[in-house]
Amino acid sequence: MSQMRRSVVSIPSNIAEGKRRGSDADFRRFLFIAFGSGGELETQIEISMRLGYLDKVKAEQLLEQLGEVMRMLNGFLSKSF
Repeated sequence: MSQMRRSVVSIPSNIAEGKRRGSDADFRRFLFIAFGSGGELETQIEISMRLGYLDKVKAEQLLEQLGEVMRMLNGFLSKSF
């Protein structure tokens, strides 16, 4: 669970850090890092469900919320900088 917490915190932290760096290239790079953290979290949710730490309903709710965040990140990344 602590790894999941780190992944959750990493997503907005990388977005904020990239934005504060000041350049579009840095922002884009940190958005990709945030997107990678989302991928890690997706995997951790799936593993937690399979191992019985999360029930299927809760895992699906979390994956749905994560999917929304990932779509927003993808939208940022698809925009030209």
